[in-house]
Amino acid sequence: MPVTLFDRDGHRCLMFTDLGHVPGTDGHADEAVQSNQFLIVDGDTGAIIDPGGNLAFSELYLGMTRHFPPHRLTAILASHADPDIIASLDRWMTSTQAKVYVSQVWERFIPHFCKPGKTVGRIVGIPDPGTRIRIGRGELIALPAHFLHAEGNFQFYDATSQILFSGDLGVSLVGGQRAKQPVEDLAALLPSMERFHRRYMVSNKVLRLWADMVDPLPIRMIVPQHGAPLAGRAVKDFISWTRDLRCGIDLMEKRNYALPA
Repeated sequence: MPVTLFDRDGHRCLMFTDLGHVPGTDGHADEAVQSNQFLIVDGDTGAIIDPGGNLAFSELYLGMTRHFPPHRLTAILASHADPDIIASLDRWMTSTQAKVYVSQVWERFIPHFCKPGKTVGRIVGIPDPGTRIRIGRGELIALPAHFLHAEGNFQFYDATSQILFSGDLGVSLVGGQRAKQPVEDLAALLPSMERFHRRYMVSNKVLRLWADMVDPLPIRMIVPQHGAPLAGRAVKDFISWTRDLRCGIDLMEKRNYALPA
């Protein structure tokens, strides 16, 4: 069952957290990283954010039908082009008429997920400064989040719900059940966040630019593509935490670029 993040006046935001669960060979750890998929509905119009790979497709499609008819989807939004974001694109191109919104950096790469010709006329390249995407009566704002972590990367801000769908920024490496629960105490999540951010975010300079951009926004919740949503005081605490985080190229030294023994 999805988690309802917002439901008011015909506008709904639903999060799916545990689709495509495949136990690893040790019987404990999952074979694939946990990921979240999002359905945004406004009236009779809908959009999916980061629909995931083939592991998630069947369960997501069936789960959606209980809340919104897939043939009415008008937009598939991809924060970037990683397999866990949009590797199921071929199947969405078959089962819907929705257009795909992705950074211009990736618009000629994601057709490789599909059979020849399936994406013709259906990919909308988002320019580097971002754009506004109409969904029913409202809109999703594609906010530039380049190098957090992908070269062409966007987050999607829903002004109606005041939710920032943040892609890989704000990720916590937890299981699907724990991912269902919004967290207001950032300190409780930091042990499952810090290592990921130090590796996957490119630099503190970019994090600071991002923090300056989003800090003035009225954000009720930051919802990443992996792990638990951040709510309440954790929203501002996370933005503050990113300002001081050394990561990516900040941590690289000569020893990281040496011939292996």
